[in-house]
Amino acid sequence: MRFFKIIAIIAIVLGGAYAASMYYFVDESKSFTIEKEIDYPVDKVFSQFNNLQNFTRWNNFFKSSTSIDIDYYTPYEGQGSSISYVDPKNDTDGEMFIRYENPNKTLRYQLFEDKNENPTLVDVKFKPVSAEKTKIIWYVHTPKLSVLKRVENFWTEDRFAENINKSMATLKNVLGNKVEKDNQMAAIKYDSLMVEKEEDKLLLGINVSTSNKKDAFYKNIVMNYNKVYNYVTMDLGKKDDEFGYPIMITDADNYKDKEVSYFLGIPLSKKFGVTDNNFNFRSVNPTENYVMYYKGTYEGRVKAVQQLIQKAKKDEMRFGDIRQTFIERPMEDQNVNMKLSLSVYK
Repeated sequence: MRFFKIIAIIAIVLGGAYAASMYYFVDESKSFTIEKEIDYPVDKVFSQFNNLQNFTRWNNFFKSSTSIDIDYYTPYEGQGSSISYVDPKNDTDGEMFIRYENPNKTLRYQLFEDKNENPTLVDVKFKPVSAEKTKIIWYVHTPKLSVLKRVENFWTEDRFAENINKSMATLKNVLGNKVEKDNQMAAIKYDSLMVEKEEDKLLLGINVSTSNKKDAFYKNIVMNYNKVYNYVTMDLGKKDDEFGYPIMITDADNYKDKEVSYFLGIPLSKKFGVTDNNFNFRSVNPTENYVMYYKGTYEGRVKAVQQLIQKAKKDEMRFGDIRQTFIERPMEDQNVNMKLSLSVYK
């Protein structure tokens, strides 16, 4: 019995010492600032923060969990917008609000986590560094914690900073794909031959061999496009602004062959393990391309391809694969909208 009394006294003393140290030496709430820069203009960046549907796609707090369920409430962007979330796997839930907005300059968030009635307050400021670069500054104020929970304040800032680092990496990929798509759409001049330098790409897709009969070939493309797109968006959970336009790579002059082999893939930012053996990654090296944008029947693309090949021969350039980038989703019995790129070299 005496032994248990001694243990109880020791526990009380230690508990008291812990409570006293937390009370006198650890703040009940914490305030800190984090700064980051990103190589995109402020209007592009701000729209990813003030639209909560965009925000939850790249913010690691929400994106890192596969079991989280999010409800969005109108208005979906700007002051007054809000979400609620439940994550049964991690046993957490909460609500998030945008309380103030000064377009392209400032946002104020409130985040209520679990049953805590006091919110985490986050002011985010956006400062243009240049036409193509933005500084983002987070001013964070955590809610007051009871004496027993104040130990959490020792790692709050590190945890928040780690979340921002991971979030910024994803945001950079999202904006990169979005800006690339916007630029491509703005640069379209149909049936005009241009010269472009293309950067390296990493594609996740599928290798295919099929008949070159008119209807069979295009139907096969549509089927495999849907297969790759569904795998990336449904199985991998990627959103449209997280990847580039789908690309089909094939021999430039195989339109004359009875059988056609091609690779159809979607550009992604990094390689990872793929559990479905039907899909694989393919790296595409930087190239110089002769380019034409084409809109019409899929069979009609042959004339544009021939123009690219004739141009290469006239310039005494050797040529390799042709890439067909689908600006719009290919669908049966509908015209295609695509970019044709013939890689050329001396």
